[in-house]
Amino acid sequence: MNLTHHTDYLKLESVLLKPVTNAFRSEELLEAQWDALHFLAKPDLKKAINEYSEFIEIFENHGVTIWNLPVKAGLSIDSIYCRDASVATDFGMILCHMGKPQRISEPAAQKEFYEQHKIPVLGSITAPGTLEGGDIAWLDKHTLAVGHTYRTNKEGIRQLKQLMEPRGVEVIVAEMPHYRGPDDVFHLMSVFSPVAEKLAVVYSPLIPISFRKELIGRGYDLVEVPDSEFETMGCNVLAIGPMKCIMVKGNPVTEKRLKDKGCEVFTYSGDHISRMGGGGPTCLTRPLQRSF
Repeated sequence: MNLTHHTDYLKLESVLLKPVTNAFRSEELLEAQWDALHFLAKPDLKKAINEYSEFIEIFENHGVTIWNLPVKAGLSIDSIYCRDASVATDFGMILCHMGKPQRISEPAAQKEFYEQHKIPVLGSITAPGTLEGGDIAWLDKHTLAVGHTYRTNKEGIRQLKQLMEPRGVEVIVAEMPHYRGPDDVFHLMSVFSPVAEKLAVVYSPLIPISFRKELIGRGYDLVEVPDSEFETMGCNVLAIGPMKCIMVKGNPVTEKRLKDKGCEVFTYSGDHISRMGGGGPTCLTRPLQRSF
């Protein structure tokens, strides 16, 4: 079997997760942190556990190997959104430097996990650079897109290029809009989710014109998310294989548009693990290896 990290749509073989019980931990921790972390409301732990069981069942049913990050003192409930702390490449993991100050310790915790499990680390983004995994998406095996956002700055992007471009990977920068400002969770993958070769779910009103033109110029077919489904995370879609993807329940127009393109869609209830914290299936996962 040939394996790669340089794709966001091929068959998912292994994934890193931070189980809800290891991230949320207790009602007391949720009560203490949700407002300061800009969650929309306090998640209910019991409901969150039920939703997460529904979520991981999809991976189990498709034979995906799951690696679980442990409980780690000092990390916030945001650590459930484990994609943001690292970037997977064929040359090793890149440890991010978080743009959200309350999440600053997450990359070090992931580094410890990677070292324990003999997963190679290529390098780290260091201050004053910031980079979050939600701003990173593969367009093809030699092209990496990165969003310039309030969470990922120019110095972080420079360091990413320094790590990837000598290894034959082109880094394309998407200059993202202000939208709701620095306190909002708004990444490149909030508006762009690849689901197959040259097929992606997008929310065009918030995609930079130059990046949208880049996608079209590369032959991408775009599944457009309607205005009514952007806030309900209709654009946050995780591919577990070509034309096979996971999304949060409650986005029927986007789901139908995906199915009309021939996609198989799996949904989960995500009020407490996704919508309240602004993190859909892409955010809840750090995809590792995919097969081709």
